[in-house]
Amino acid sequence: MALVEREDRDGLAVLTLNRPEVLNALSPTLFVELRAHVEALAAATDDIGCVILAGRGRSFSAGNDLKAIQAGEKAPSRHFQAETLDAIENLPQPVIAAVQGHCYTGSLELALACDLMVVAEDARLADTHGRWGMSPTWGMSQRLPRRVGLTAAKEMMFSGRIVSGPEAVQMGLAFRCVDPDALMTATEELARSFLASSWFTLRADKMLVNQGLNHTLRDGLDFERENSPGRGPDLEERLARFGG
Repeated sequence: MALVEREDRDGLAVLTLNRPEVLNALSPTLFVELRAHVEALAAATDDIGCVILAGRGRSFSAGNDLKAIQAGEKAPSRHFQAETLDAIENLPQPVIAAVQGHCYTGSLELALACDLMVVAEDARLADTHGRWGMSPTWGMSQRLPRRVGLTAAKEMMFSGRIVSGPEAVQMGLAFRCVDPDALMTATEELARSFLASSWFTLRADKMLVNQGLNHTLRDGLDFERENSPGRGPDLEERLARFGG
């Protein structure tokens, strides 16, 4: 049984964490499968314009699989999981996380590596590193403040409290909150709205925004001017349709 399933539908790839019996806990073996899918998607820009990351069952993911760690299961390298999240963040295509139920610690870091998050009303998001006496290595200290702001990130990290789906939207952690039964429909609708745009522009926008964050405003403006890929191969076709 695949721990991460991939389904392609008309330019959209859906990756689904498939360990519902353990709330999609993030084992090292699951990460190996996830990395393979991510690397394949990075090379599939002609066929895939947007990606959804979801979890099967009642939870997106309860977080890192502590039982697998206790059993001695190991990833291929020391920072394999963190580097997999980097690979998701660096995918050319926009990535949307569809989050229901539990989304704790490592799985919150996973969702934060995605460009946007759509959450169900029953979503429960938290950073529980402090509960276990652990510290983040998968990106929490960097991605969470960039998503919600410094003060809100520190409060979440220091307290370990659970954030609901509606509150996640209010604080900017998620883009939209919907009824649990409508989660995948709403997430796919958002993805389809992206796919209607030029895929060339989607990739350019993502690259320029993400890499621009590594610069001050002045240097970021220069970065955009120097690295924007300019006109896409579909420009003439789109102009012709508009004119027609």
